[in-house]
Amino acid sequence: MTTTPTDATSTDASADAPLLSLATLAAAASRTTAPAWTPPAVDPRALEVGIVHLGLGAFHRAHQAVHTEDAAAATGDTRWGILGVTQRSARVAEQLAPQDGLYGVLTKGRTETSLRVVGSLRGVAFPGTHTPEVLDRLAASTTHVVSLTVTEKGYRRAPGGGPDLADAGTQADLTALAAELGAPGADATDARPAATSMGLLVRGLARRHATSGAPVTVVCCDNMVDNGAQVRRIVTGLLDAVPGAEALRAWVEESVRFPGTMVDRIVPATTEEHRAEARAVLGLRDEGLVVGEPFTQWVVEDDFAGPRPAWERAGATLTHDVAPYERAKLRVLNATHSTLAYLGALHGYRTIAEAVEDPTLAQVARALIDEDVLPTLTAPDGLDLHAYRDSVLERFANPNTGHTTIQVAMDGSQKLPFRLLATAADRLAAGAVPHAVARAVAAWVVFVRRGASVTGDVLPLDDPLADVLKAAAAGPEDGLADRVLDLRAVFPAEVGDSPEMRTAVRAAVRELLPDVREA
Repeated sequence: MTTTPTDATSTDASADAPLLSLATLAAAASRTTAPAWTPPAVDPRALEVGIVHLGLGAFHRAHQAVHTEDAAAATGDTRWGILGVTQRSARVAEQLAPQDGLYGVLTKGRTETSLRVVGSLRGVAFPGTHTPEVLDRLAASTTHVVSLTVTEKGYRRAPGGGPDLADAGTQADLTALAAELGAPGADATDARPAATSMGLLVRGLARRHATSGAPVTVVCCDNMVDNGAQVRRIVTGLLDAVPGAEALRAWVEESVRFPGTMVDRIVPATTEEHRAEARAVLGLRDEGLVVGEPFTQWVVEDDFAGPRPAWERAGATLTHDVAPYERAKLRVLNATHSTLAYLGALHGYRTIAEAVEDPTLAQVARALIDEDVLPTLTAPDGLDLHAYRDSVLERFANPNTGHTTIQVAMDGSQKLPFRLLATAADRLAAGAVPHAVARAVAAWVVFVRRGASVTGDVLPLDDPLADVLKAAAAGPEDGLADRVLDLRAVFPAEVGDSPEMRTAVRAAVRELLPDVREA
């Protein structure tokens, strides 16, 4: 059921409203004068934990957790409650624990808003204080799926794609794993807090191998090309670095599956206005509220080591080949998102919706898709690529999502290789110059160099390679494009060394620089 935004904000939104929880949910349901909302599709008390999710951010709560609850409702299978594990801080766990894991998903389209309360999250944990409990849950034979949304940089990868063994957090986790493998007895543990998500995962797999030995499936839901294979490579690379892990590595090869996935839903940052809107509907405070657009998509490779939720009953696509869906999404949606983020931020637009409403930027986005992206794609069964392009641009224009240009602009060094540079490589190999991709790359280069918009607003550089990027961007503007294209941590040789690509990026950088002042 839906209500209009006006309806949702017309009710009292007192800040002293009770907190959402299992105890207060029934009272909220009994309010007869409030706008409509949807309660959990399955009684949360009936759910057992069968999934451990690493990276308890807004995207997981608005996407996989919703699909999982809907799958349980469709089948009556109550084995698929989720233990959500935060990544870098305890904040989300501290928000959700007093709410018994309950939270709302506020879905905002152009003209309609709806609110549902999700109950599939049956526990929350922070590795800083709960690593032993998480390891126990990862080892439990009743846990069949471990899923991840830790963002690209959360995997602590080396430039070649394997684990970054020089990373301090990774080293700490490998030290803990070595201690655990060397301890006598199947129940011996090292209680040191996990420093990284991948370290926590491999330590959990080690505990599982030493105890139940039950097979398990690791489902990566981050935007990385061939994400399942990438996570497998990181896991095996970490195990190769630990003496005495040979039997564990053999067990992983035999008993652990890493299916690929493609996920899609725009999930903007939750604001106080969103919380007030939800509070007016529920009559309850919800500190864990997330916001999403109406569109949601999930494509999963059907390669599981054991039981799984019937996600296909909840709208997901189970397939033997995720690659065509993944490529279309990364190159059409994600590439256009990044392009609009950098150009939009430079032009002073706060949101993606504002940027795509600019006719000039919309034309750049459409040219990127039509001229450079679509020639590199083979459409998956049932997907019209031109219709997909139109739907993407329409979704970006939804002002209610509020997806900010700065938010999308984060981690450009990690995102560009998958979103834009793979398309450039394909076009160059085909003998074509990817001018539209070059303009998007130039916008990123100018974003890094200037750190400010045409209106003088500061544009923060939030990127794991921020220092490297700033060093490359410093110096005479004349050689700016070439210095950045020389960065092999970002640009593969077939793109960065291409004379045609360099010429196109130089020209676009020269065109963009004069309009933007230094921060």
